[in-house]
Amino acid sequence: MKRHLISTADLTRDDALLILDTAEEMAQVSTRAVKKLPTLRGRTVVNLFFEDSTRTRTSFEVAEKRLSADVVNFSAKGSSVSKGETLKDTALTLQAMGADAVVIRHGASGAPQRLAESDWLHGSVVNAGDGTHEHPTQALLDAFTMRRHLNPGLGRDLAGRRITIVGDVLHSRVARSNVRLLHTLGAEVTLVAPPTLVPYGVESWPCAVSYDLDAVLPKSDAVMMLRVQRERMNAAFFPTQREYSLRYGLDAKRAAALPDHAIVMHPGPMVRGMEIASEIADSARSTIVEQVANGVSIRMAVLYLLLGGSEPALSPARPSPATTPDGDATRRIPDPTEEHSK
Repeated sequence: MKRHLISTADLTRDDALLILDTAEEMAQVSTRAVKKLPTLRGRTVVNLFFEDSTRTRTSFEVAEKRLSADVVNFSAKGSSVSKGETLKDTALTLQAMGADAVVIRHGASGAPQRLAESDWLHGSVVNAGDGTHEHPTQALLDAFTMRRHLNPGLGRDLAGRRITIVGDVLHSRVARSNVRLLHTLGAEVTLVAPPTLVPYGVESWPCAVSYDLDAVLPKSDAVMMLRVQRERMNAAFFPTQREYSLRYGLDAKRAAALPDHAIVMHPGPMVRGMEIASEIADSARSTIVEQVANGVSIRMAVLYLLLGGSEPALSPARPSPATTPDGDATRRIPDPTEEHSK
């Protein structure tokens, strides 16, 4: 039985659909008068962030609190880590404090995997982004957003949908996680980037590669623009920002080439005017703000399944009495008002 979420490569199609379907139920919690579930009451979740983060850290914290968990925020800055403490010693400290789960973001690729495989920590480990490796919950919230727009309904995947991911693929953990997950869900993925920002060995990835954005857009159901991560660049990967924008930026002219139903995505933070024009980022086909909201639902679902669900963590759900109009078995999420009425 799995108890960690480290990589989207670890998820089967059934695993991924279980998370997406559970997130649909979690999304309904936000519409209730009492936006809380008692599921993780008495559980302690530590947000262990060695890198700066706004969206991901806040999203996890909101998700944890809506599940009634006890939340501890740990930042490397101003902690013993800045004095030279190792990941092992930090993990042993958290274990001694009784952490049931650790959500970790780290600048080194593989750090969450090392933590999960060690005997330093007995709780669950959730990867919130490691180096240029993976960011699985971001890929899950992206897939959740795509499914809602392109193939809505419980139990449905993204089979046959054409997804284009554009920009700094070389340094993007979001791109790596999305390629693996979208392939698992049946989508056809195309990466578009300057040759200098295409990773070595990309030919082994389950996707196509193009250097011509204009040729790909008319066939895309969703286009995801990536942030150019200058902080990870130690060389000149393209001549100028203007040159990059002219060839790989999404402006109004390029957006007009998209099919009418196509959506525009970005994991954030955006560099407006370079990666994406403001008029497109704020347009009706943009799902950028929606992705942030969906992130809370996805992270609630992941924590619920890892720590609070009665089913084996991240494994196909058993049939339950509750069904959708289509007859699909669903997990019933408890109504928090029931708990308060007892």
